[in-house]
Amino acid sequence: MEERPSLIAPVATAIVVVAAWWFLVPLLGINPRYLPSLSTVVADGLSIRSDLVAGFWRTFVETALGFLVGSLIGFAVGVVFAYIPILERAFLPILVAAQTIPVIAFGAIVVIWFGNTILAKVVIAFYLSFFPVTVATIRGLETVDRDRENLMRSFGASGRQIFLKLALPTALPLIMVGLKIGVSFSLAGAIVGEFFGDTVGLGVLLIQALYFEQVPRIWVLIVACAILGTIPYALLVLVERRWVWWRAE
Repeated sequence: MEERPSLIAPVATAIVVVAAWWFLVPLLGINPRYLPSLSTVVADGLSIRSDLVAGFWRTFVETALGFLVGSLIGFAVGVVFAYIPILERAFLPILVAAQTIPVIAFGAIVVIWFGNTILAKVVIAFYLSFFPVTVATIRGLETVDRDRENLMRSFGASGRQIFLKLALPTALPLIMVGLKIGVSFSLAGAIVGEFFGDTVGLGVLLIQALYFEQVPRIWVLIVACAILGTIPYALLVLVERRWVWWRAE
């Protein structure tokens, strides 16, 4: 029962936004170059529905694969850095510097390495999702109460038991924050990767619409990207509420 208000609010907001777009844009006479009517956007989306569905699925696969790999490796690296501080001091600044490289520049190198393949898009998505999960894992494990850790050791708990029963549960709320940030970055990476050339994907459709100045289609793709980004984010929120309901101290 407690979760219903949190679900009602975003749904109600979405309905209000859709209704305002549908009725107010033609009523106020807004220039279609800036914001076309929702009926025009829907009609344009229906006209390319097969390409839109194919592009949506392709970008989803790229995003999901990049996010999964980035999350797993980011978590593993974060654990290593948290327990071996000298490695964190040695390599974390390099990772920070790598994140300052514009994704367009990094994407160009990746496409040269792997060609215009799905692997190249997955690598770019991985590149953007890896870092927030790594940092969230490090910071989460650093919040472990050392008094509790010492108490468990005094009762003969092994390092593995301390990690699974104390350190990981303590770090999970922050790790979930990193995952939610990472999945959004992963989508951005997949779309940018498609800008370099492909035949399928929301990024491909977006760059084509931009080239031909098809404003309604650009809005179709903006909405599609928003929906695609909302789905994995919402799934992570549900997982967090169901299994990681506590909060870090």
